[in-house]
Amino acid sequence: MHTADPDPVLPFEVSARLSATAVPHATSRFRAMPVAIAIVLVLGGSALFLSGYSMGRQAAVQPGTPAFESEAFQPFWDTYQTINDRYAGGDVEREALIQGAIRGMIEALGDPFSSYMTSEEYRRSLQGISGQFEGIGAEISTVAADGTSGCSPLGPDCRLVVTEPLEGSPARLAGLLAGDLVLQADGVALDGLTVDDARDRIRGPKGSVVTLTILRAGGEPFVLSITRDVVQSKEVDSRALADGTVGYVRLHGFSDAAANQLRDALAEHVAAERSALILDLRGNPGGYVTAARTIASQLIGSGVVFWEQDASGEPRPTSVMPGGVATDPAIRVVCLVDGGTASASEIVAGALQDSGRATLVGQVTYGKGTVQQWQELSGDGGAFRLTVARWLTPDQRWIHKTGITPDVVVGLPDPVPAGEDPILDAALRLLAGEAAASLRPAA
Repeated sequence: MHTADPDPVLPFEVSARLSATAVPHATSRFRAMPVAIAIVLVLGGSALFLSGYSMGRQAAVQPGTPAFESEAFQPFWDTYQTINDRYAGGDVEREALIQGAIRGMIEALGDPFSSYMTSEEYRRSLQGISGQFEGIGAEISTVAADGTSGCSPLGPDCRLVVTEPLEGSPARLAGLLAGDLVLQADGVALDGLTVDDARDRIRGPKGSVVTLTILRAGGEPFVLSITRDVVQSKEVDSRALADGTVGYVRLHGFSDAAANQLRDALAEHVAAERSALILDLRGNPGGYVTAARTIASQLIGSGVVFWEQDASGEPRPTSVMPGGVATDPAIRVVCLVDGGTASASEIVAGALQDSGRATLVGQVTYGKGTVQQWQELSGDGGAFRLTVARWLTPDQRWIHKTGITPDVVVGLPDPVPAGEDPILDAALRLLAGEAAASLRPAA
């Protein structure tokens, strides 16, 4: 029951996925029937972090004003009718009035996590839910003339570089390679743009074509035409560390595809007989609650993943799914977290900590512990999200606004020197120390 960022949050290396709208179905039209979506989400600055999502039941509502509410609603209807009858400032758009009234009701709650969205805002907010995007399917970054990454804006001394064309994507099929510099999109130079602006220039709907001017090492610029399509984003990075003894998996999102990718990555590490695993949730804004449950269940053999408490006040548990690939207690687990670890990421981190399955290393997490329900309105009425519950860790801790304090807190210099990762280094030292301790003879 959870989702991802409408405007993807860039990983630390300042990369971005070249994608357009992430929609479960290749259409911008909404169903006429209202649909409820239960979500845990975080609003941080201009970013929207979602930690879960589930499509579901049609809202059972009786249209019109109930008789017992008629007196309370009379001022509303009086205002609406007076505007229709007497407003002389121009044409009255009924849809705008209705949407404004809905927006006003939601805003009157004073809840930063409840809000009204137009159809377009709703569409954008659902980008990334399924881990599928319409675009060319490549990850990008920036590289300066001296070879350092993360420069901005783009120009002669700061180029847009392809870090990875995704497997099976239009970019890879068209011949785009890691290390290629992108100079122009559709014949227009990218100079002066940020990496986000460049991504927006290159992304687009399925079936449309973008022409990129590419500079490849040792060659002359050439033009590459790429037909955009629906692509599956890569949400898991996996590799071996510490001379092959530690499996490292970094998770960037919480779609169902991410859960499957993570399960496969963990299974490979287990098959390689690695004695320890590091799950990196730093900077992860969350996604589907169902994915959070699946991911936690790969490491935790039994018990509760999280509790959900609605207006009735009675917490309901969501338990571990059987069949996890890395639940053997002989495999040591460390989970990396920081202030960008939010929502569904916190569900997993909290479950790992409360169950004792993993040691949390890093910094205090974001702290988002409420659940929102998204309801799509009929016609072109947009949608709204409403706080309907809170979620709690297995020990029934409510981490809202406080976050989760890791077992090992790591202080970071400001700024962190390029190429250094103090939190990962601390995790590796911890695992090395535990391994050494396990080899000592008992007294």
